[in-house]
Amino acid sequence: MRNMAIPSTHYAKSGDLNVAYQIIGDGPFDLVYAPGWISNIELMWDEPSQARFLKSLAGFSRLIAFDKRGTGLSDRVPPQQMPTLEERMDDIRAVMDAADSRRAAIFGVSESGSMCMLFAATHPERTSALVTFGAFAKRLRSDDYPWAPTLAERLAWVESIESRWGTSGDYGTIAPSLAQDARLMEWYSAYRRRSASPGAAHALALMNTYVDIRHVLPTIHVPTLVLHRTGDLDAKVEEGRYIASRIPGAKYVELPGADHIPWVGDADTVIAEVQEFLTGSRPAAQHDRFLATVLFTDIVEGTQKAAALGDRAWGDLVERHHALVREQLDRWRGVEVDTAGDGFFATFDGPGRAIRCALAVRNEVRPLGLEIRAGLHAGECEVFAGKTGGIAVITAARVRERASPGEVLVSSTVHDLVSGSGIEFVDRGVSALKGVPGEWRLYAASAPGS
Repeated sequence: MRNMAIPSTHYAKSGDLNVAYQIIGDGPFDLVYAPGWISNIELMWDEPSQARFLKSLAGFSRLIAFDKRGTGLSDRVPPQQMPTLEERMDDIRAVMDAADSRRAAIFGVSESGSMCMLFAATHPERTSALVTFGAFAKRLRSDDYPWAPTLAERLAWVESIESRWGTSGDYGTIAPSLAQDARLMEWYSAYRRRSASPGAAHALALMNTYVDIRHVLPTIHVPTLVLHRTGDLDAKVEEGRYIASRIPGAKYVELPGADHIPWVGDADTVIAEVQEFLTGSRPAAQHDRFLATVLFTDIVEGTQKAAALGDRAWGDLVERHHALVREQLDRWRGVEVDTAGDGFFATFDGPGRAIRCALAVRNEVRPLGLEIRAGLHAGECEVFAGKTGGIAVITAARVRERASPGEVLVSSTVHDLVSGSGIEFVDRGVSALKGVPGEWRLYAASAPGS
């Protein structure tokens, strides 16, 4: 999704405060998306899996996403004056007014589900449908609500927030399937810091502790879809079952998995359920195999440079490197698949563009005092559980390992596909690639005159 420009951010006036929102897509109906606890509508697009989720929603709707007051790009409020559920509900109306949306489907995730349910009950004339994911009606245990945490358990968690804010924190609870993904942990830590201050996060969590909208549920009379994952560790599955049983006519869909975040795990199924509920048809089946040119890059002697520069200076340098790589991916229509440490994994729909992108990246990062090596191979890729893989990906990674500093090395497959393109090659001979059957002739690519 890196080759999709970040949508423009606008502001709606809600009382005395400004609420940030974006409009994505131009579908036949409006869908207001209220993300979970905290958010930043511009940083959302920096995480490919979240960007893909938003783009999928915008594929069948005119999507309106916003940061609730006190978070992200919306006006911050003093921690001692955290908004009530009613005030946050008013923000939905303000955003819809500013976006010229008279009626919309409302999609609330996690704690935003409570706000959206209250809005649907209060403003049915402006709510065409309601969707919740991982939502809850009450945050504290009682005799008739035994699956929620006790007050002591909840307050202990709330009090721990400030001391661990800015780290990956509870990601093992809200996205256990990706808890070992170091890149995602790094992104999520920064996302939290730039979405709310420690004091605001603490205050918001405290406010959510006392939410109780059980009495509201029977008064919701718009078409409603309740989605919940069976193994959700943050909001137990009993929450979804309870909500659906109390909303008249609600459709309840229980999904496998333990992730509390909809764009983590089997996000395609979440999208399919939402799309079918709102439009009457599921998305077309996604092809799980496709032909692509795969590019892998990494920084030469990155570990040594990191040790010499120190963590802060090295981190700044890597960020500049990443920005330059992404500029070239945008230019040459590359799709960023993954970033691990100082390396990139991307796919292209044409080998010529892939080679030219690699050459451009090499030249652009040299003024930073960095040298890269790159490997490319073209072949059939597979998509499994949302991840791109297959022998073509493995082959490209092994070609990169054979590249010398500053070299853009390609397989014979890529070399043969760009015949007549003007790209020049030097034959590097035949090599065995670890884990890849057979022997491979490799070529070093260069642009004329370079």
